[in-house]
Amino acid sequence: MSGTAKTILVLVLILLALVVGLLIGGYLTARAQFPTTTGTLSAAGLQQPVEIYRDSLGIPHVYAATEHDLFFAQGFVHAQDRFWQMEFWRRIGAGRLSEILGPSALEDDRFIRTVGWHRTAARELETLPAEERDVLQAYADGVNAYISANRDRLGLEFVLLGLTGVSFDPEPWTPLNTLSWAKVMAWDLGGNMEDELLRAHIAAALGDSAVRVFYPGYPSDYPVIVSQALHPASLATVPEQAIQPLAFGGGREIGSNNWVVAGSRTDTGMPYLADDPHLGIQMPSIWYEIGLHCAEATPDCRYDLVGASFAGVPGVIIGHNARIAWGVTNLGPDVQDLFIERLNPLNPMQYEYQGAWQDMELITEEIVVAGEEDPLTVLVRETRHGPIVNDVLGGPEDDWSYGWQPLALSWTALQPGTLVSSVLRIDRAGSWEEFREALRAWDVPSQNFVYADIDGNIGYQAPGRIPQRASGDGTLPVPGWTGEYEWTGTIPFDSLPSSFNPEKGYLSTANNAVVGREYPHLLTMDWDPGYRALRLDEALAADSSLTRDEIQLLQGDNLSTWTRQVLPYLLALNPEDPTLFQALGLLRAWDGSATRDSSAAALFEVFRLHLARRAFEDEMGEKLFEKAVGQSLVALIDLLEDPSSSWFDDRRTPEVENRDAILLLALEDAVTELSETQGGEMTGWQWGDLHRATFENQSLGQSGIAPIERIFNRGPVEVDGTIATLNNTGYDPSEPFAVETVASYRQIIDLADFSRSVSVHTTGQSGHPFHPHYDDMIDLWRNIQMHPMLYARQDVEASAVDHLTLTP
Repeated sequence: MSGTAKTILVLVLILLALVVGLLIGGYLTARAQFPTTTGTLSAAGLQQPVEIYRDSLGIPHVYAATEHDLFFAQGFVHAQDRFWQMEFWRRIGAGRLSEILGPSALEDDRFIRTVGWHRTAARELETLPAEERDVLQAYADGVNAYISANRDRLGLEFVLLGLTGVSFDPEPWTPLNTLSWAKVMAWDLGGNMEDELLRAHIAAALGDSAVRVFYPGYPSDYPVIVSQALHPASLATVPEQAIQPLAFGGGREIGSNNWVVAGSRTDTGMPYLADDPHLGIQMPSIWYEIGLHCAEATPDCRYDLVGASFAGVPGVIIGHNARIAWGVTNLGPDVQDLFIERLNPLNPMQYEYQGAWQDMELITEEIVVAGEEDPLTVLVRETRHGPIVNDVLGGPEDDWSYGWQPLALSWTALQPGTLVSSVLRIDRAGSWEEFREALRAWDVPSQNFVYADIDGNIGYQAPGRIPQRASGDGTLPVPGWTGEYEWTGTIPFDSLPSSFNPEKGYLSTANNAVVGREYPHLLTMDWDPGYRALRLDEALAADSSLTRDEIQLLQGDNLSTWTRQVLPYLLALNPEDPTLFQALGLLRAWDGSATRDSSAAALFEVFRLHLARRAFEDEMGEKLFEKAVGQSLVALIDLLEDPSSSWFDDRRTPEVENRDAILLLALEDAVTELSETQGGEMTGWQWGDLHRATFENQSLGQSGIAPIERIFNRGPVEVDGTIATLNNTGYDPSEPFAVETVASYRQIIDLADFSRSVSVHTTGQSGHPFHPHYDDMIDLWRNIQMHPMLYARQDVEASAVDHLTLTP
């Protein structure tokens, strides 16, 4: 049977299954997957009974007598609500999606197998200390206890896949599955490989000077996180030749915000800690809220905390315990380098290093593909610098400065790490000193941690395994055969940026530059442009008595610094065309807030992209421009200062255009587009008609089959915000304007009274379609509303709507 015929048969079977299911009782089938959350259940492997209370949003609080039982129960609860998500995630980490999704997942599997997340995780497991291994095993035992008792009701996805002929018995959960998922997150947050390739493409097409235009550097008047990065005594230990010039800059529009405010600047006299990590939109949410409590604190049971966790991972990633609170954003250091390898023309399995041929390490990976009789064999070639990624990254048609030679990826996450140890030590830390000690083990992905405690202290710490280079700055692929660009070690933890109780009374991060010129090490050349950081710093500096409600409003702030910097050039113009004059009037009356009902926001966002296209596409060509459109928005800020910059001249016309001409042409483009899509009445345009969030299930929600997608996806819903607002609802500028990046979780922790803390994530606790908790947070999230972050047991029990007892 041909591949096309198989695909048609699968589609017919799925549609037939849906029709039959709807007629006979598909809803009952879906409900059968829902977990039991009240009464008593037996769970083989527990040592003592465990109590689990759930509130009206389905957020569980687990009370156990031992640490073994606490993490066992967390695994059980995660599996109850999110087992399909866990199954899907572990298949991502292992490069095994094709086994269930067929050829559509093959490209991802080939890349993952080549890079080798699962191979690194396996080496990491071998070196894991006994205490952490025991936690991972207890967690896995809890997951497996649920699997064993519920093999016929693990999720609607299993049912539908079974109807298409893809039926499988889920394997037991293992500690390796948890560690491989950590590599997936490290990849999502991990490095600058794409920036290296983009710089190379720009240099090949337009020359080195163009690279400096598109990567202009972090503005000197924008905030840095730690203005005095190190104690002078620490600086004295660093060789002077390590000092790097300030050359920050980057085009990534995704990111996160967090900040902590000392009691001297709040209404309570105690700190507030706020955090909203920005990640890709998905269904169900990437986060799962949970409380983990030792029923009685003892040396053998040391946990009492609440916050956001990952299904598949023990512990809490962001939250608070009885004494401290913490939040994270991505630091974004340069932890990836591409090395150009020179192959032996007589033996392509050898590469040159310092004048001698070295044998590559050859690894064979077999990928099972659903519907195919034989597995696909992938030969992975590794050099001293890492796996060669050419076969799974672009192709010869992607011109760049060095031609299409073999590229080996060096990445710190491909070395065994100690992240699990760090998470567990953070969860039970009780002071700034213990918190920092826990972060010594936080290697990949490096994060900006903000901290507060019940004694009134606030702090910031940057952890991570960040390489030091013998030469170069990591911005472009470099020759691997010379040895001159090798990694020579990592930045010592005590030399990483840190701050404790700063005089200004607050610390804030938004993926902006962590340090300035005084810092003696190179962290990265690719900071976020700093628009969110500037807005956040201005707001915090202006309010000396912040309240929790004001912080919540700030998390939902929709003002764009980019807009504020570009709009004056446009409003200074006086076009003769009455339609353009009317459009400028609309923008002149606008407060700059990208709310979903704003017509001016719609006009400006469409104008933003047309301006970039008008300025750069003629020089770059369509293909390269689409790759660099996000970076071009960064480049525009500096270029607008020069009205006669050659970049504004459209090479495709005989005229010589200047800045003002291009601004008006881009405005005209935007008016024309919106008139065609939303009608000729400008006041009827709405940003929310363009800018919507669709929560897509990562697997069947992207099947292309509308009835199935309606089951698993939610939305689209109109949202506020845009690229680089604090309420970051970013979109891909090459595929506007659907939301791709969101504040995936929000928390505000009140160190004066934990009971006043609030939080929310994007969708709901459950991963089961049709369950009441599958989507009951969406409206809370998009309207910047939050729920109580319950902590004290009396509050948990008073708010409980479900109570489950697990017994041995």
